[in-house]
Amino acid sequence: MTCLHGRHLQPLLFAGLNGENWRLADYTARGGYDVFRQILKDGMSPDDIISEITVSLLRGRGGAAFPTGVKWGFMPRNYDGQKYLICNADESEPGTFKDRDILRYNPHAIIEGMLIAAYAMGVSVGYNYIHGEIWAEYERFEEAIDEARAAGLVGKNLLGTGFSFELYAVHGFGAYICGEETALLESMEGKRGQPRFKPPFPATYGLYGQPTTVNNVETLASVPFIMKMGGKAYAALGRTNSGGMKIFSVSGDVTYPGNYEVPMGTPFAELLEMAGGMRDDRRLKAVIPGGASSPVVPGNIMMGTDMDYDSIAGAGSMLGSGGVIVLNETRCMVAALLRLSAFFYDESCGQCTPCREGTGWMYRIIQRIEHGQGRPEDIDLLDSVAGNIQGRTICALGDAAAMPVRSFLKHFREEFEHHITYRRCLVLG
Repeated sequence: MTCLHGRHLQPLLFAGLNGENWRLADYTARGGYDVFRQILKDGMSPDDIISEITVSLLRGRGGAAFPTGVKWGFMPRNYDGQKYLICNADESEPGTFKDRDILRYNPHAIIEGMLIAAYAMGVSVGYNYIHGEIWAEYERFEEAIDEARAAGLVGKNLLGTGFSFELYAVHGFGAYICGEETALLESMEGKRGQPRFKPPFPATYGLYGQPTTVNNVETLASVPFIMKMGGKAYAALGRTNSGGMKIFSVSGDVTYPGNYEVPMGTPFAELLEMAGGMRDDRRLKAVIPGGASSPVVPGNIMMGTDMDYDSIAGAGSMLGSGGVIVLNETRCMVAALLRLSAFFYDESCGQCTPCREGTGWMYRIIQRIEHGQGRPEDIDLLDSVAGNIQGRTICALGDAAAMPVRSFLKHFREEFEHHITYRRCLVLG
């Protein structure tokens, strides 16, 4: 089930959508492209657009949470060569499925957001890098581009203003690592998808060595609504340091898994209630609040936590991509961690030794604990391996693999000890 409404106020990205009204005519009937047309008509300055996005407190919705307006400001203004804008639709974080639904239900919001962003940064070419395992959404976005191009909204000399922007869709091949922006760039260049050393950063040396800005789907799709209502009004929907709305992908042991678009700062308890509460009236045991790479939080702590960057950080985790995985009292935390560690072991690109070797070590240690072959020293060894990965890799995948391990051991150590001592699960017997 996908919930296309929030409790507190009318949502933005999913307002009035039912899965069938995604085409250009439907989008324009809802006021789509009005903002972009007005920007071109008024000759609004790029500085004013970037200022509006900065005031909105919009932060990267893909997980990094970097302020969007600041990121746009990094793009060199007086660069004579080609500059690029890339939409990162390589949504691969376990527990996260919001970008897929934006592509499915509201593709023109992404296109309009890219048009506004490109105008603000002086970019004439854009790409949407779409996860290769959601082919129907890829084809739909291609259709949306064709519609926009036929209407004179994509291409040369748009609306007779002299501004040009060409947009293309590119499909990935399902590699988790390509969600990291520099690995994505390598993939687009036809190379193996591995992260680059930084600096230089993409803003100065990105796609084909040219200045490039990479933004997430939800980030770019929010731009038209921000420009329509104004940055201050959008920021006021959320709270300090966490402005606006956010889509949370709620999955796991809830009655109605789906995407819920709510204001930043919504209490987790209310988000859980929107998802129908715990399935079968089970007790809440734990929550992974920001996708599989974020530290787990015990249920009693999470029930007193709000859904914004600072509140979740205060609870010892990260908002991340907004993938909220809910676990009930019947879940074995050793088995859950084994599944997570298997994913990161499989998805490591192998470039950095700590990640390449360490993810395998962690997986094998957890596997033997889960299967009744654990040793008393394994818990400290597991924490040590995770500690030697964290902070020692080119990209964040090493941290993404290590942080869940350390948090599971911190909050649910007794389950690991019980597996080792009694050769069976504390929860399942």
